Amino acid sequence: MKTIGLIGGMSWESTAEYYRILNERTRERLGGLHSARCVLYSVDFAEIEQLQVQGRWEEAGQVLAGAARSLEAAGADLLLICTNTMHKVADHVEAATSVPLLHLADATAAAVRAAGLRRVGLLGTAFTMEQDFYRGRLAAGGLDVRVPDPDGRALVHRVIYEELCLGVVRDQSRAAYRRVVEDLVAEGAEGVILGCTEIELLIGPEDSPVPVFPTARLHAEAAVDAALAEHAA
Repeated sequence: MKTIGLIGGMSWESTAEYYRILNERTRERLGGLHSARCVLYSVDFAEIEQLQVQGRWEEAGQVLAGAARSLEAAGADLLLICTNTMHKVADHVEAATSVPLLHLADATAAAVRAAGLRRVGLLGTAFTMEQDFYRGRLAAGGLDVRVPDPDGRALVHRVIYEELCLGVVRDQSRAAYRRVVEDLVAEGAEGVILGCTEIELLIGPEDSPVPVFPTARLHAEAAVDAALAEHAA
C-alpha cells in the first residue's frame, strides 16, 4: 500500500474522521488487522482561519506548501488536503512537491457522476459556495452546481465555523440545514454535496430527500483505492 499524506487540522474534528475512514476502508479492502499507511501534518487552524478572513490566501498557500514538503520528506506517495475550502490553494501544494495531489472536488464529481446525477446543490463555507476555485472544478467535471440563497449561505457558513469546527452539534442547526437542503431540492437539485468536511458531522442521508455526497468520506475512500491500485492489479 502506498503511503497517504494528510494535510489536516482544518479543523481537526474532520481530520479525525479522515483517519477513521482511511482505516475502515483499508480494513474493508484488505481484511484482518490491516490499517492505512498514512502520515499527518496538522496545522493550527486558528492561524489558517485568520488568513482566510483577511484574504491572505498566498500566505495560507505557503503554509500548506510547507506541510506538503514535510509529508513528502516523511515518505508520502500521494497527498490529500483534508478540507474543501483550502483547495483554493491547491496549486501551491501541487507546485511544492513531486507527490501527486488527489483533489477533493475531482473525487466528489466522480462520485456524483457514478450515481448518474448532474444537477447538484452545494453546501460549504462561503468561500467554497461563492468562489470559482471549487464550483468551477465541479463544473469542469460535468456538474451543474446550485448554491443556497444569501441567507442560506450565511447560515451554513456560520454553523461551520461557530459550531462544527468546535465540535458542537446542535439539533437546531440540523433542522436549519434540512430546510436549506429542501430549498435546493425545490430548485431542482438531484443531489447535495456536503462540501465542507465538517458538515457530515451534522447531517447525513436521513436528512435529505435526495442523495447526499459526504466529501470527507468520498475523498478518504478514493485515497485508499488509489493507494491500493497496484495491490489490486
